Amino acid sequence: METPAILSLLRHTSGEKRSKTTGGFFRMFKLFPLLTSGCKMVALLGRPRKALLANKDTTGTFFGCRRGKVSLAIQEDPQCMPIFVIELPMLTSAFHKEMASDLVRIAFESETRTSKKKLMEEFVWAIYCNGRKIGYSIRRKQLSDDELHVMQLLRGVSMGGGVLPCLSEKDMAADGELTYMRVRFERVVGSKDTEALYMINPDGTGAPELSIFFARGQ
Repeated sequence: METPAILSLLRHTSGEKRSKTTGGFFRMFKLFPLLTSGCKMVALLGRPRKALLANKDTTGTFFGCRRGKVSLAIQEDPQCMPIFVIELPMLTSAFHKEMASDLVRIAFESETRTSKKKLMEEFVWAIYCNGRKIGYSIRRKQLSDDELHVMQLLRGVSMGGGVLPCLSEKDMAADGELTYMRVRFERVVGSKDTEALYMINPDGTGAPELSIFFARGQ
């Protein structure tokens, strides 16, 4: 995906040497197949520094059952309701494979343009993953019971990943384990029509392994 709006937010990281520590956060999630069913483990990556919990930072959570689609929730504070929730047109298992590449860029492009809504209040989005268009999705106006269940379980978690208990044993039998990955992002507003979220690495070094871009059509 190479629209001018998205390119304006891209950082010049492709030519930089990646730190040897970069990729460590993603490598943790390659262990997902080894986690046991029904595990309530919350894998925190050490004690975050105060800078990671500043008001200017944003929390993003990817979650979904193994045989279902992955969802994204964005919160200004882990203990508050999300400001943006959407189910991606992508299976959770496929998202895990993308994470194995150590560099993931997800782009959301709205084909509407209006001054009456904030960028993240748009509803219909074309979604790209690592430059490939994977389909369209609609932002949720209200959280489902399953989404509320995840947000409540993770209220005290600032970052990490693992497997959560499903809302019911029937759900787990049908769709598999419920996995999650919670990340802290630096939020950068390019204009009223462009925003970006850059992953904050736990050790503060290396290029962002995960970036999310939002753009409104011209």
